[in-house]
Amino acid sequence: MEEIVKVAVDAMGGDNAPGEIVKGAAKALRENDNIYIYLVGQKDVIEKELESYEYPKERIEIVDAPDVIETAEPPVMAIRRKKESSMVIALKLVKDKVADAFVSAGSSGAILVGGQLIIGKAKGVKRAPLAPLIPTEKGASLLIDCGANVDARAEHLVQFAKMGSVYMENVVGINHPRVAIVNIGAEEEKGNALVKETYPMLKSLEDINFVGSIEARDIPRGDADVIVCEAFAGNVILKLYEGVGSVMLSVIKQGLLSSLRAKIGALLIKPALKKTLKKFDSSQYGGAPLLGLKGLVVKAHGSSTATEIANAIRQCIEFKQQNINNKITEALGDE
Repeated sequence: MEEIVKVAVDAMGGDNAPGEIVKGAAKALRENDNIYIYLVGQKDVIEKELESYEYPKERIEIVDAPDVIETAEPPVMAIRRKKESSMVIALKLVKDKVADAFVSAGSSGAILVGGQLIIGKAKGVKRAPLAPLIPTEKGASLLIDCGANVDARAEHLVQFAKMGSVYMENVVGINHPRVAIVNIGAEEEKGNALVKETYPMLKSLEDINFVGSIEARDIPRGDADVIVCEAFAGNVILKLYEGVGSVMLSVIKQGLLSSLRAKIGALLIKPALKKTLKKFDSSQYGGAPLLGLKGLVVKAHGSSTATEIANAIRQCIEFKQQNINNKITEALGDE
């Protein structure tokens, strides 16, 4: 019998909460026999939402949490003051080992602060990076860090590279993943002070497959499996990625509907186009894990749909089964 993975879901976090969150939880339960979900939030609201869906009732539990942490609230203050919020209570379920993982589409800042203050960093971890999978021409690449550590030092980026390698090899299944550092050129001597300091440190590592620098234009081509950077650059890359993708889809749609001839052509190419565009649909990858903690924390996009929430919950299965936290600790050694 497969091991049951217990996931605490913040039902009140995100632009589409609680509707899409609850719907996504029900979807995840229907599609995966080895998941048990704690839906954390305002009990009466959650119960009303659940009435609309079919799901295995024996594998879901509602944990009442009267308060909600709003997106605009100062993260540290919110985590410390709102002890009865859905986010804090859900994070405590992971801290107390009642749940294996935490999933939320709520405030990024509060999730980052809460994950480190409540669950805590694993042994040897200096900084916990946020690491989403992003679509590329050759599959998925891990962007690490994309928002947690804007003041990272070289030693932190070295750890990010190791953590990212462990994740891609064990969760995504890429053997000997290629690791690259974001830079403004391919030459080793290029870059800012942080990149220049980090590059030779990564190059000297024998336990990762470091392939050198990667320019932003080469990221969508899939030239690296693990893309290392500090959070400022990573967040800019991620947001530009999302923005360009959204605009491109809009432009393509406008073009296909611009005339009768275009509409006829659109009908002919629709199956192939749909299949091609699916490769660049980031929602299929779920959320971004906050790596290096004592438990799994997954940050879903603030505007996540039910499908994205279900995928974020499902990715917790592989993380737990592959024992990623212990493998990260082993990879970091005595640092």
